[in-house]
Amino acid sequence: MTATRQGTPLYRDPAAPVDARVRDLLSRMTLREKAGQLNQRMYGWDAYRRTPDGRFELTDALYAETERFAGLGALYGLLRADAWSGVDHATGSGAGDGAELAHLVQRHVVERSRLGIPALFVEEVPHGHMALDGTVLPVNLAVGATWDPGLYERAAAHAAAELRARGGHVALVSALDIARDPRWGRTEECFGEDPYLAARLTEALVRGMQGTPAEYFPADKAPVVLKHFAGQGATVGGRNSAESELGLRELHEIHLPAARAGVRAGAAAVMAAYNEVDGLPCSGNRALLHDLLRESWGFQGLVMADGLAVDRLARITGDKVSAGALALNSGVDLSLWDEGFTHLEAAVERGLVSEAALDEAVARVLRLKFRLGLFEQPYHACPLPSPAVGRDLSTAVARAAVTLLRNDHGVLPISPATVSRIAVLGPHADTVAHQLGDYTAPQRPGTGTSVLDGLRKLAPAGIDIRHARGCALTGGDLSGIPEAIARAAACDVAVLVLGGSSARSAGTEFDANGAARTAVSEMTCGEGVDLAGLRLGDAQYALLDAVVATGTPTVVVLVQGRPHAVPDTAAALLTAWYPGPWGGEAIAEVLLGLAEPAGRLPVSVPRSAAQLPVYYNHKDTEYGGYVDDSAEPQHSFGHGLSYTSFAYGPPRLSGHGVTADVTNTGRRHGRSVAQLYLRRLRTPVWPRTLELHGFRAVDLAPGETRTVTFPLGADFAAAVPPGTVVEFRVAASARAALTAVPTQSFTAPEETPL
Repeated sequence: MTATRQGTPLYRDPAAPVDARVRDLLSRMTLREKAGQLNQRMYGWDAYRRTPDGRFELTDALYAETERFAGLGALYGLLRADAWSGVDHATGSGAGDGAELAHLVQRHVVERSRLGIPALFVEEVPHGHMALDGTVLPVNLAVGATWDPGLYERAAAHAAAELRARGGHVALVSALDIARDPRWGRTEECFGEDPYLAARLTEALVRGMQGTPAEYFPADKAPVVLKHFAGQGATVGGRNSAESELGLRELHEIHLPAARAGVRAGAAAVMAAYNEVDGLPCSGNRALLHDLLRESWGFQGLVMADGLAVDRLARITGDKVSAGALALNSGVDLSLWDEGFTHLEAAVERGLVSEAALDEAVARVLRLKFRLGLFEQPYHACPLPSPAVGRDLSTAVARAAVTLLRNDHGVLPISPATVSRIAVLGPHADTVAHQLGDYTAPQRPGTGTSVLDGLRKLAPAGIDIRHARGCALTGGDLSGIPEAIARAAACDVAVLVLGGSSARSAGTEFDANGAARTAVSEMTCGEGVDLAGLRLGDAQYALLDAVVATGTPTVVVLVQGRPHAVPDTAAALLTAWYPGPWGGEAIAEVLLGLAEPAGRLPVSVPRSAAQLPVYYNHKDTEYGGYVDDSAEPQHSFGHGLSYTSFAYGPPRLSGHGVTADVTNTGRRHGRSVAQLYLRRLRTPVWPRTLELHGFRAVDLAPGETRTVTFPLGADFAAAVPPGTVVEFRVAASARAALTAVPTQSFTAPEETPL
């Protein structure tokens, strides 16, 4: 007999512990109902349609799906809008009626469920909620360039509140991929090439989205599904979903620390990646999902498969029934669009899966629903947070990400004392659409600020701003270059805005999982858009050469989703990554000196694709360069200039960790990011050249000196085995660290850390 309290089923009692409620509900469920909780079959935009009077009505597809399993485990992308889903402002739900749509669907699900089990609404939140009227943040690569976990935590909290206000529950967020080959189209979704930086930002993401760890989630917080576990950033040749040829050491040192940090921070879920590790796709890799994630790390949360990844396992098992069984037995709890999990009843009956294993997965799904409070308030949404706050946060992240890579003769910041005419040129100068990145919903007309808009808005009165596009992002059409030359020649400085785009259009062909099948229009980046080279469109290089040849001091601004190879021919070079809708204003602030360039590179910038890989933390092997080119990156990891200058004193070991003095030796207030690198001198295995082990941003007035401290605690003890001899270097970039004064060498003790 199932448990009750005063005649009420225990699972309906909000005062009962979550685990007790889960056990009670699970004991009441049929095998069919259990299987249904593990299926996330539908594309959410197929669950509804707009009626002529502007209301929503549910579709036969939703009716059939809920009938199939007497309920619905989860629904993906109910609020998603983009070129793949075909949802736009005419057909989808905006900020004002998103919750209404979610409640309509949820009411149907609960009423069709014998036990009244609500559905999880799972949404993409890669850089803001991917829904109409959602706040679009800069992409993850820009977040990595801020080196500012606190700022990102605040932005993530806002995104979670927007998701919950619209009726969504669970946020899918890329965080775990490490950018090891910038040819990969999803490089923009990575925080960078370094595991330590990615780990700190992943922790910030979990704290911001989920809040303080507790049994129940607050109404404005959202459980996070961390994508993608594991090694997807190391696919061969930078090709999407290809194999990852990783040894265990590389996997653990580079590709797992961010996931480990996210799990420790309390992440509710992870998503198994598409790629394989040592011959087994992640969604069927028990050593990864069970032995490591659950047994070794103690992870109690949910594991979701990536879209259609379970069915791919049929290549190994022979059919989709056994593919679903393999995924479940390996540790996957929730599918995404697959057929394999729809046959779990049959898999149990055939002995491919035990009902106990099925129950464990169902319990994890139900536990998340209870922790969200869906049984008490299935139709509740928190108040919509202020759009103005979202815009300010997006702009703040964009501003903090702008990275100054080169500034010859102090051409920046642009000063009205020497500049009266500015030529704003290039294919990115007067567009917002290409600032947004992949996984972005359609924007309402007039949303956002281009670089041209920003300069016109913020430039001092009397400065004449002239514009010419010059060329397109792709292709070789040079017909617009003469006009750009004329504009540049007539001005005191030229701002040339170049780069790439992840913008999808209605003509884009998509795979069944939403990846672009073929690049169309001006697409150069994003999921499914991998490059063999790292060059910009041919006409962009011709435009760059022509503008520089005028003799007008030229400032190049790169708006991009990966580091492109651009020659250092201009007087100044900045990268803003994909800065979001209001990124143009943030870029203009930096160009005009209204804000300091605070960003630092989260990836090394190669000279060309021919020299890949160029990440800084390679093994410390004495290998030579190339005969025909340098083996060193054009700009190193951690690099970023300021409008002032800084000096770093020698680092010191103390009882508190490592300390160093940083002095502003210039004439302006500025921000430096002091970076602590570990260099192993004697170690049981061959060491890496350098390893980032801490960073601290420090704001200094001219002439001011401040001591920065890097504590060495449990993470250091775990990373440095007893007896290892190491030294520390504090510098402004990985390249500078190679020549920086090191600490006295230090031998890790046998028992306790420093």
